[in-house]
Amino acid sequence: MKEIKELSQFNDIIQSEQPVIIKFYATWCPDCTVLNNFIGPVVEQYNDYEWYEVNRDELMEPAQDYEVMGIPSLLIFKDGDKIAHLHSRDAKTKEQVETFLQAHL
Repeated sequence: MKEIKELSQFNDIIQSEQPVIIKFYATWCPDCTVLNNFIGPVVEQYNDYEWYEVNRDELMEPAQDYEVMGIPSLLIFKDGDKIAHLHSRDAKTKEQVETFLQAHL
């Protein structure tokens, strides 16, 4: 997963004609650590898509603009629009993440 560090970079990435998946996280977040324990194989399974991550504490604007109230959250963007959002409460298992991706990609 590639790290997004700047707002301009974020805005460029979400303009993609192909769906892009962005994980919002924080270093202090225990649920983010749990997600990190199983996300690798999911990324491999969905390697036709670009995956990015945003540290919500370092780049707050996108989290606020796209209503990322809990972390970790996975958002899918296409053509500058958020087309799907997996909230933290529903991102606790590999199966939940896979079901979300199957439904929206």
